[in-house]
Amino acid sequence: MAVFIDDMYRHAIGHFRGMQMSHLIADTEGELHALAQAIGMKREWHQGDHYDIPLHKRDLAIEAGAIAITYRQCGMMRRRHRIEGRCGHPEEALDWYRAWRRHSRAL
Repeated sequence: MAVFIDDMYRHAIGHFRGMQMSHLIADTEGELHALAQAIGMKREWHQGDHYDIPLHKRDLAIEAGAIAITYRQCGMMRRRHRIEGRCGHPEEALDWYRAWRRHSRAL
C-alpha cells in the first residue's frame, strides 16, 4: 500500500486561486488521512478520494513517504481505485487503463 502525489501543478488545471496544486491519493482512506494529517492538512479538505495539496506542501508529502507520479497516472489510478478498490502501481497505470477501456467498449 502506498500514498501518491501527482504533478497537477505543472498543468493549467492545477492552478487555483493563485496556488499551484497536486492530488494526494492512496489505496486506503486510513493511509491518505494519516499522511495528509502529517503534513498539516485538515480533514475537512478531503475531497472524496483525494486531497488537493498546495505546492508548498508537496515536498513535505514526499518526505513523509508519498510517491511522486504524473497527473496522467493519477487520473488512471483514481479510475482503477473506483473500479477495483486499489490504485495499483504507477508503472501499470497506462496498461491497466487501456485494458479497462478495451473491456468497457466490448460490453
